[in-house]
Amino acid sequence: MEENQPKTGKFALNFGLLLGVISIIFAFMLYTVDMHYQGGIPVMSISLALSLAMVIIAMIQFKKANGGFMTFGQGLKIGVGVCLIGGIIGIIFNQIMATVIDPDMMNKAMEFQKNQLLETTKMTIEQVEAQMELGKPFTTPTMQMVFGLIFSVVIGFVLSLVPALVLKKNENLN
Repeated sequence: MEENQPKTGKFALNFGLLLGVISIIFAFMLYTVDMHYQGGIPVMSISLALSLAMVIIAMIQFKKANGGFMTFGQGLKIGVGVCLIGGIIGIIFNQIMATVIDPDMMNKAMEFQKNQLLETTKMTIEQVEAQMELGKPFTTPTMQMVFGLIFSVVIGFVLSLVPALVLKKNENLN
């Protein structure tokens, strides 16, 4: 085994920072078209694709720097690290967005969600209002940060499984 083996943390940090910057750019794009509070499947799909791309690129670069070798565990560490760092940056930016750039963002999001429920379900306005009230405690900045961090780690783990399996190549230790 080589003395100068690259550190998984360095790759996770570098590509996590890159993911964070790309996520901020994507969020600004959404903001310019007034879609930053809507979410939905298209936005989530693009975000997941960006995360997966960064995870795969980070693993490939680590493997290249490590002489063509990467264990499954190293791949998982890199993938979860990339998503965690990117998630932290995204969470911080989201809080800036919700408090400085568009202080009315949470109200817009709640109103959008309410209208979506009214259009897509058979719920009455009273049922929708009750459901919105139940969800309010989960929209505080603290809860957004907690769920954001948990989501980042879980998504990082899930997105890393297949690439880590495909890209792994262990050194023969004879």
